[in-house]
Amino acid sequence: MEKALFEFMFSTGCRIGEIVSLDKNCINWSNRSKGDKEREVYFNKRCEIWLKRYLDLRQDKDPAIFVTERHLHRMSIGQMRYIIKRISSRAGINKEIHSHQLRHCYATHLLNTGAPIDVIQSLLGHEKSETTRFMLS
Repeated sequence: MEKALFEFMFSTGCRIGEIVSLDKNCINWSNRSKGDKEREVYFNKRCEIWLKRYLDLRQDKDPAIFVTERHLHRMSIGQMRYIIKRISSRAGINKEIHSHQLRHCYATHLLNTGAPIDVIQSLLGHEKSETTRFMLS
C-alpha cells in the first residue's frame, strides 16, 4: 500500500485531498490515468504495477482506492500524511516530507524534461500560470 500510495502521489502530482477522495472506478487502466470533472492526470508504469498489486491483495469492497490498514475504510488526509512521514523516516530522511513536496518534485521533473509551463499548469490543476511559476521557482 505504501509503495502504491507514494508512486501515485509522485507520478501524478495529485493533491492529497484528490487522492483521499479517489475511488477505484476512477482509474482508467488502458491509458494509466485518473480522470474526473476536475482534470485528468496520468501515472507511470511503475505506479500501475504497485497499484494493481495493492488492489489485488485487498479483500474488501470499499470503493476507495486507498483504505486504512486495520479497519478497512477510506483513508483520511491525516492518515495519508502519517504514512508519508513513516516512509520518509524508514528511508532515513532526516527532515519531514510533506505530500505537497511530491507535487513540487513532479512539477520540477516535468520542467526538467522539457514540458511547457502551460502543460505543467494543466496537469497540476492550477487556474493561474503564476501559481505554477511560483511552485517552480
